[in-house]
Amino acid sequence: MASKKAAFLTVCLAIFSLLPVWADSSDDYGSISDYLNGIYGIDDNTGLTAFPVLNIPMGGRSEGMAGAFAAISDDISFIEFNPAGSSMLQKAELAFFHNNWIADTKIEGIAYANRFGNLGVAAGAKWLYTPFTEYNLYGERVSGGYYSEGVAILNASYNLFSSYYFSGLSLGMSLKGAFRIMPDYTDNSDNIISGSGASQSAAMAMADIGLLTRFNLFKTYTSRERNASAALVIRNLGPPVLDEPLPTVVNAAISYKPIRPLTIALDFLLPLNLMDISQSELPYGALGLSVNITDFLSMRAGVMVKAGSSRVAVGSAINLNNIAIDINYTLDLLTQLQPLNRISLAVRFDLGDGGRGIISNKVDDLYLLGIDAYSRGNIADAKLCWEEALRLDPTYNPARESLEMLEDSENLNQRIEDLYKLDF
Repeated sequence: MASKKAAFLTVCLAIFSLLPVWADSSDDYGSISDYLNGIYGIDDNTGLTAFPVLNIPMGGRSEGMAGAFAAISDDISFIEFNPAGSSMLQKAELAFFHNNWIADTKIEGIAYANRFGNLGVAAGAKWLYTPFTEYNLYGERVSGGYYSEGVAILNASYNLFSSYYFSGLSLGMSLKGAFRIMPDYTDNSDNIISGSGASQSAAMAMADIGLLTRFNLFKTYTSRERNASAALVIRNLGPPVLDEPLPTVVNAAISYKPIRPLTIALDFLLPLNLMDISQSELPYGALGLSVNITDFLSMRAGVMVKAGSSRVAVGSAINLNNIAIDINYTLDLLTQLQPLNRISLAVRFDLGDGGRGIISNKVDDLYLLGIDAYSRGNIADAKLCWEEALRLDPTYNPARESLEMLEDSENLNQRIEDLYKLDF
């Protein structure tokens, strides 16, 4: 078994080590772009929506998997991909993001999430900014400033029907407010038009709605963790701004862990132009892989196949006690001649689970103590242990089933006694 695991990890390391070399080979840019973008050809409806910042991820684990993350949603990256993720987080997290986008464009982000029982809450914000400089026909600078866009996010979700045997169905919503600030520009005489930037600036409110569930499917290893998940999300749902539609998209996703170290995720996305459905972009998809090499090192890779805007990503994460550092390299195949390479960095702080782990271990211990007491014929002690376990965790079905068994046994004994009395 150990040799098989070592062989598997060796193969994974080899694949991940070759991906950056493949992505960084300039001779292959044309063939990669031709192949991925050639699947759909040219999408004439690309670029018709407002607020590009909504389509640009802040970074983190989701970025390293090329955005195939809606069904995983097990860390703070969920805030951009599935609002239902907050109620299924294991621990509270605080994260900071930096993403070097194209040219001098950068994205900064911050997010926080916590969970209180079946209720999850989160908040986040990101800001895109790029220098804006206008030159006249003689190459003289006539105006300048920064073009910027930003998004603020408030999230809440609730996990319904959660129990020991079922992870529940999480329903979540994120309310988002976005803004766009354009600097003033000049007229044909190179005079700055006062307020011209404000006329192109805008603000808009929108919402994300998501569902998430986890379950076991052909599981080959032992753990309480469910090895499969499914999600359905609609993002950026809102009215148009300045006669431009928002980048609304419907996302169906699944993830699967065939073995403990490996996670495979697949997302299918359907863009919707709510002003004119016929002008919606073509559907696209993303495939991501994540491998836990050791307890402190994980690696991931992904590919997004989208008409005119495919991308390949590789990344890794280093976990140092309660701090995780995510570094991702992404190759955007926006054109055949000018592929865009960029690096994103995220730092995540593990703020603890609010004592849920301690309670869970105590419940397990109480249940086992009850089993031990029952095996020795000490019914009263067994009952006390199982009742205390249920008091700490009302969803702990094994304790409830054991108490029901005791009750059925007591009822049966009482009936036997009653029948015995009738005979005499």
